[in-house]
Amino acid sequence: MGEKFEDTMKFKVETDKKYEASEILLSVYSALKEKGYNPINQIVGYILSGDPTYITSHNNARSLIKKLERDELLEELVMSYVDGK
Repeated sequence: MGEKFEDTMKFKVETDKKYEASEILLSVYSALKEKGYNPINQIVGYILSGDPTYITSHNNARSLIKKLERDELLEELVMSYVDGK
């Protein structure tokens, strides 16, 4: 007991975040489209502001998108864009 930890510890949970993020984005996109919103504008508004009211509660989309941090959403979008080029 009383040990000092001087090195930074790295914690990693083995999950398939990329799959989860892409599935969530697709579900949210679909829910927004079904409700007649412009999904791109609404998702961008949410990412920039953090305000969940940009996302409809239809099909549990608001709860789904809040499962991810906004930086995770941006990471997924950039990766998808770069992989598509």
